[in-house]
Amino acid sequence: MANPVLNERAFQTSLEFENNQAMTINGTILKTCFLGLLMSATFAYTWYLIGSGFLDKAIMLSHGGLIGGLVLVFIICFAPKNKFLIITTPLYALCEGLILGYLSALINARFPGIASQAAIGTILTLFGMFFLYSTKIVKATEKFKMIIFNSTLAIFMIYFIQFILGFFNITIPGIFSNSPIGIAFSIICVAVASFNLIIDFDMIENLSGRLPKTYEWYCGFSLLVTIVWMYIEILNLLAKIQSRNN
Repeated sequence: MANPVLNERAFQTSLEFENNQAMTINGTILKTCFLGLLMSATFAYTWYLIGSGFLDKAIMLSHGGLIGGLVLVFIICFAPKNKFLIITTPLYALCEGLILGYLSALINARFPGIASQAAIGTILTLFGMFFLYSTKIVKATEKFKMIIFNSTLAIFMIYFIQFILGFFNITIPGIFSNSPIGIAFSIICVAVASFNLIIDFDMIENLSGRLPKTYEWYCGFSLLVTIVWMYIEILNLLAKIQSRNN
């Protein structure tokens, strides 16, 4: 297990099929793509607002997206997995787009073209990881899962510690700067986020046919969480590299 919202314990409370329809891999892929389109729509909207000079409105929407996204994450993860997933997961995707569009537009204003580079890098990595998984070049063994899980936990602990230290205007030395150490840390984060996709693919394949079709929305949401994390880490890495060149 690596993705904290995509694990078997999340599915143990509801294993009865609705209308004898089971979750499928193709259905999960389609729903993930749909969620991605929704996220792209609100992403483009907040990007447009900043580009058109409506910064205050973009800030308000991004803050609303952040709060709404956090509330929806808890609802999606801990509420019973039922038909409401068809409502909560698209709403989450819309909220996520508001945040990413705002952040991406701001960073892109400083480093023109960086957002499109990060998006292309994310798409290429996604397909690259799927190729590695589908051809069994990289296998989601128990040892592999444990390494990625521990690495993911360590990264999020570092981010959490930095979040707490930020209240006291303290920054962890090196890793959040554009120094070689900071760039190396970002490369590790990108790699760990990417390999989380292997575990997500494996989990979805193993759960396919065992859960109701509504869980395709949950798995689509889980994949979206990993993809968004990967995009943010790639964006952060590119920003550090470009800031050294300027």
